[in-house]
Amino acid sequence: MNLIKATKKDIPLIQDLAKRSWENAYADILSQEQMKYMLDTMYSEAEISEHLKNPNYHYYLVMDEVLNVFDGFLGYENHYEDQTTKLHRIYLVPESKGKGLGKKTLEFLNVKVKESGDHRIILNVNKYNSAKSFYESQGYQVYDDGVFDIGNGYVMDDYLMEIIL
Repeated sequence: MNLIKATKKDIPLIQDLAKRSWENAYADILSQEQMKYMLDTMYSEAEISEHLKNPNYHYYLVMDEVLNVFDGFLGYENHYEDQTTKLHRIYLVPESKGKGLGKKTLEFLNVKVKESGDHRIILNVNKYNSAKSFYESQGYQVYDDGVFDIGNGYVMDDYLMEIIL
């Protein structure tokens, strides 16, 4: 596995990976309409471009070097809060599950967070997403929950999780 720093030219690839992973991860959780709305807004070219302009926001592409394919991506923001990095996005396409890429990607994130001087990682995970148990297996714990209005009559019903490094 290799993690490659993403640039503006990678936006279409990030959008494709997001769509492919979301269709699997959220098929039984979100309506098709909400999924389309969220992908169209959260993964628009303009939105990702803004992230890439932020020196604290980083995208990495997850590459399977053996098969020479991209399996997913990571998006995080250092210094989101005091000494805290927010893991905004970590998604893997369905065919990559079980390769250990999620664990390796989180290990990579831990190194990057420590290099930044932060000591805590936070994330939101949908209350019905099986990824919650994956995060718990990697040392994350729920510290709160919340329902967040994301517009167009939709909400995100999430657990807030953290790990202290």
